[in-house]
Amino acid sequence: MNIKLVGTFIGIVLLLAACSNVTSTLTGSSNPVQADSKYPPNPNVNLSFDTDQLAEIYLAGGCFWGVEAYMERVYGVYDVTSGYANGDTENPTYEDVIRKNTGHAETVHVRYDPERVSLEKLLTHFFGIIDPTLLNQQGNDRGTQYRTGVYYTNEADKVVIDQIIAKEQERYDEPIVTEVEPLRNFTLAEEYHQDYLEKNPNGYCHVEFDALENQEIPSLIDPALYPKPSDEEIKKMLTKEQYEVTQGSDTERAFSNEYWDLFEPGIYVDVVTGEPLFSSADKYDSMCGWPSFTKPIDPAVVLEFEDTSYNMVRTEVRSRTGDSHLGHVFNDGPKDRGGLRYCINSAAIKFIPQEEMEAAGYDYLIHLTK
Repeated sequence: MNIKLVGTFIGIVLLLAACSNVTSTLTGSSNPVQADSKYPPNPNVNLSFDTDQLAEIYLAGGCFWGVEAYMERVYGVYDVTSGYANGDTENPTYEDVIRKNTGHAETVHVRYDPERVSLEKLLTHFFGIIDPTLLNQQGNDRGTQYRTGVYYTNEADKVVIDQIIAKEQERYDEPIVTEVEPLRNFTLAEEYHQDYLEKNPNGYCHVEFDALENQEIPSLIDPALYPKPSDEEIKKMLTKEQYEVTQGSDTERAFSNEYWDLFEPGIYVDVVTGEPLFSSADKYDSMCGWPSFTKPIDPAVVLEFEDTSYNMVRTEVRSRTGDSHLGHVFNDGPKDRGGLRYCINSAAIKFIPQEEMEAAGYDYLIHLTK
């Protein structure tokens, strides 16, 4: 066995030792490794919002746990909070709403970027997860607090709301009973109700999330900006190790690579194309000897493939535009940050310090490094 193969074998052995609790059994790129949550990822977490330009709408659709979790995953939504709206008293508690006949409906407050998502699209999503012909009930819940409603603070929104309801009525034989009213007496629900399904992923939810799979989500990063050079150009620009890792799917040695213990603010880009891949904000010390990240900057920039080399079944990750071998992704990452660990070769990436990002053309991603 030659020296190169010995080095590669040692690297793989070290990788396995560091990942002895890996449980991934992925069998293809069409089934990417998932974190523990059974709900779709939130496409808004890496977006930058101008909070002065946000619009708002209030939606009552039965138990607010599921409605909140669904609506915050609609592209262009900045924030969703749960509360009680359009009742007869001010500042009710949960106990007041369910036991003292206050007249409030469980309602979510949706703040969104109208440049990214229209009120029409938001309402189309909303009516897709409720039955608007049911009076005072949704799912397994019964009572006036579970009625459906659309409550607005901008009078101009009522025109759009009425148009959407008229369109939705064509789908039903029974009349739509969703109430449309100006917002009044909204009170934020108790803290344990906020992001309930994020805290309790197996909690009760009457909402189906299937429609989110088909929503159009623009890529945060334009692939056209980072074309792949020819193989001849790649050989000239990379070191021997970088070339063998990115183009030959080799593995560098643990604890003796450039970025395994670097934690300065900035981003990590594909060493071949410059396409942004990972942020320092998502980097952590996994003690495996390679740079480790909980997620890529944008899910679209990292592709996943089955890797059966060395008599193992692992999930290889490669860059989108450069098709560079980066490393592997495992299910043994921090549970409170999604449960994934992207184990990446330093030779496959280049670090751009935060203070140099603007000059290098990555200023649009600076907010992700903080």
